[in-house]
Amino acid sequence: MDLSGKSAIVTGGASGLGAATARELAAAGAKVAIFDMNEELAQSVAEEIGGAAFAVNVADDASVEAAFAAATEKQGVARVLVNCAGIGPAAKTASSRGMHPLDKFEQVINVNLIGTFNCIRRASQAMMELEPMDSGERGVCINTASVAAYDGQIGQAAYAASKGGIVGMTLPIARDLASVGVRVMTIAPGLFKTPLLMGLPQEVQDSLGASVPFPSRLGEPSEYAALARHICENQMLNGEVIRLDGAIRMAPK
Repeated sequence: MDLSGKSAIVTGGASGLGAATARELAAAGAKVAIFDMNEELAQSVAEEIGGAAFAVNVADDASVEAAFAAATEKQGVARVLVNCAGIGPAAKTASSRGMHPLDKFEQVINVNLIGTFNCIRRASQAMMELEPMDSGERGVCINTASVAAYDGQIGQAAYAASKGGIVGMTLPIARDLASVGVRVMTIAPGLFKTPLLMGLPQEVQDSLGASVPFPSRLGEPSEYAALARHICENQMLNGEVIRLDGAIRMAPK
């Protein structure tokens, strides 16, 4: 897909991987709508790239529905959706402090997994109504999983379950949408310079980076964004999960 002039939506686009992706898509000529709970930061990124910002809670269907309608009215139906919105609180299943709070588990599933699926179903339903491009393609949806889907660490039951769900639904959704020319891909990042990791002490960041086989460093959000752009531009990428992790395999802790 040639991104020039195409409409795109990036959830979680106000910071981290999402912000880098919004910038990359805009640099390729796309009209980018940023969905994020942090409206002020989303607006700042939108102004920088000439896009639009919308306050959205991806765990709330009414919020998502309203944002899709507003973004469509402003810049047309999106041919690209990149799901980067997510949370990752940690808690053990059971410990001396008690059981994993069930509401926290539900929250992670609601944001990371159900929120991702909800945005895909809404985006793809709208894409179906678009005229296919010369290649027959109507659009592409890109999701964000994590290496935790495969190597979940201690305290990551909720997070790993949510990301494992994203991995598991990638192929069936791609098969659902193949007949209408909508592709579905997932990126599973390793250790990246997200706001969460950048808030850790420098020595901890250095230690985490050193645990990556090669390159032995934390990933740059721009590297995630570059892959997201390539997925948009390479039509043969469909129904697959790409680990973007420097060959890391996470230890229990």
